[in-house]
Amino acid sequence: MKGYQRSERLSDLIQREVADILQKRVKDPRLQGLTITAVKVSGDLRHATIFYRDTFRKEEPSVLGDALGKATGFIRRELAGRLYLRYTPKLSFSYDDSADYGEKIDRLLRMLDEEK
Repeated sequence: MKGYQRSERLSDLIQREVADILQKRVKDPRLQGLTITAVKVSGDLRHATIFYRDTFRKEEPSVLGDALGKATGFIRRELAGRLYLRYTPKLSFSYDDSADYGEKIDRLLRMLDEEK
């Protein structure tokens, strides 16, 4: 049985730390209330894709993407101080639309139920 891989452990750690950095250190008001839903780290630990959602749905995903793009350097520098790694992963952010898709499916199912 294969154990818990290092990339998975690092994903969990990055998720916690980035959420903390966004909550306590980033001053951009557009990024307040942002939820980090998942992190996927490459096998060589050099790249991390961070999936996020706007908890309060106050901003469009493109606006949030721009704000995160501007804050990426700061977040990576903060991570470097918190993680004990030889290389801090390069960060990329991706909007997590899975909840939106789930809501759409739920609406469609309710509409079908009402038609019956």
